[in-house]
Amino acid sequence: MDYNTAGRFFDSAMKFKVYEDYLDSKVTPMDLFYLESRELARKLVEHGHKGTVLSREEFEERKAAAQAAEAVKTNASYNRSRPMTLASAGKELKDNFLKALAEREEANRSGKMTSVIFIRDHNTLGQEVSGYIDYAHRLKTQDFEPYFSGKKRLMPGRSDLCYYNWKTQVSTSNPSLNFEVIYDDPNGLLFKNKRDKKILNVDPLSGPGEDSKRTFLQSDLYIHVVFYDHNIRTV
Repeated sequence: MDYNTAGRFFDSAMKFKVYEDYLDSKVTPMDLFYLESRELARKLVEHGHKGTVLSREEFEERKAAAQAAEAVKTNASYNRSRPMTLASAGKELKDNFLKALAEREEANRSGKMTSVIFIRDHNTLGQEVSGYIDYAHRLKTQDFEPYFSGKKRLMPGRSDLCYYNWKTQVSTSNPSLNFEVIYDDPNGLLFKNKRDKKILNVDPLSGPGEDSKRTFLQSDLYIHVVFYDHNIRTV
């Protein structure tokens, strides 16, 4: 079946509510005159025009596919028009770290920016840990309301970009939704953005890289915090 024929069949499945309505559209006044039965006329159309008329099974398959495609289109339009919900909205934020998270939340949720957060502090067992967190990844996979409300503290974990426990000497590294980890480069630890392929350098003695900015932050919540903000350029 060529592309134009397939397109016409797809349109037919969308246009008619049930298969009988589709067959009725193919029945001519002459068919009804000679057969004197709409049911017989439908059967003549269904079985007498193979290749040019959809079978019942083909009609149902195409109608289901058309409805599914329309549902995806509708949902995509709804998501684009729906206002973004920010976990930081309406929160009274006093610490510099939480304020910095809030300032970057919309950009990281929308994809305009991908921020990597370095945190060093003690975990609940009193062990010193440090690591690099893909903020946009965490926003997609976690509820940040408890962090902004002060019920939980954002800490690096073994599933983040990089993690190190200074007590147990456990070390892990993982790719995220936005970054690949490069840990065997002569320049030290690097993160490669998956979208624009640019390198983020976290060495404090080197520049952070193209379209990236490093911000050292004073916070009462952590020993050491650094934000690396990488802006995604749109063509």
